[in-house]
Amino acid sequence: MRGLRYQSFLLYIQRICPRRINPDQGMLLIAVMIGLTLSPAMGADADHGAELAKRWCASCHVVSSDQKQASADVPPFAALAQRSDFSAEKLAFFLLEPHPKMPNYPLSRNEAGDIAAYIGSLRK
Repeated sequence: MRGLRYQSFLLYIQRICPRRINPDQGMLLIAVMIGLTLSPAMGADADHGAELAKRWCASCHVVSSDQKQASADVPPFAALAQRSDFSAEKLAFFLLEPHPKMPNYPLSRNEAGDIAAYIGSLRK
């Protein structure tokens, strides 16, 4: 038995759509909507990510090829981009969670996605 919220959502969709939606189509629609809203890397701005990286990340990471120094014990952004398991989406979610070795910057979802897109743009 499906929940009351799901049934209410289906009734709402059926009212605004010109044709009837069966429950399977409703589940697909919900999955697509959730997928589009949860991905911070989707529609990210790599140029804005570069600005943010230079402002917040450059004190520890080498964030661009023109940067000369940073902490020795953290990977440069170019090295992160070259990892075989690199994913801008995974990185954006990682940046949203506090980590003991990283400063706790209050990044928005869009900012995390922008920084991840910038790092992804460094991939060769």
